[in-house]
Amino acid sequence: MTTTKQVSAGILSGTNAAKRAEIQDLLRAAYWMEMETVMNYLAISEHLDGVRAKEIAAALAADVGDELGHARAFAQRIKELYGTPPGSLEFAAEQTYLQPPADATDVVTVIHGVIAAEAGAIEHYTRIIEACDGIDWATQDMVIGILRDEEGHMRQFERFLAEYTKG
Repeated sequence: MTTTKQVSAGILSGTNAAKRAEIQDLLRAAYWMEMETVMNYLAISEHLDGVRAKEIAAALAADVGDELGHARAFAQRIKELYGTPPGSLEFAAEQTYLQPPADATDVVTVIHGVIAAEAGAIEHYTRIIEACDGIDWATQDMVIGILRDEEGHMRQFERFLAEYTKG
């Protein structure tokens, strides 16, 4: 879809179509990262067993809503940038490190997987923020907020890991 003739500057202007397409691609990747994380957090939160696993399972279950909210924000922004949010046929799973473990009490493996997922999101969202700099303030602002959430999630699970690996 083309932009309106009223916009002569910024990400919605016709002269910035290539940059807009680049940002849409980055947002699509972010959307799929969040959707895959939702699937894995849900599965793991239901799978974990044991007294020590309860807090981790509860934290993951709570994070499902946050991650789904991030995916919704990415989908909405893709549309605002004249794109189409991706459908399920475009999905390709990548989170090998964030699968439910065979041993439902293996909380440390889960924690490591969550940290890896959050670190990957932080790296990708930083790339989006940099790509938006000076041209797409709205997307940049939105992603900065989501980045803050992901940093908080990662720090929470780093603290869990410290507790679980104390000598």
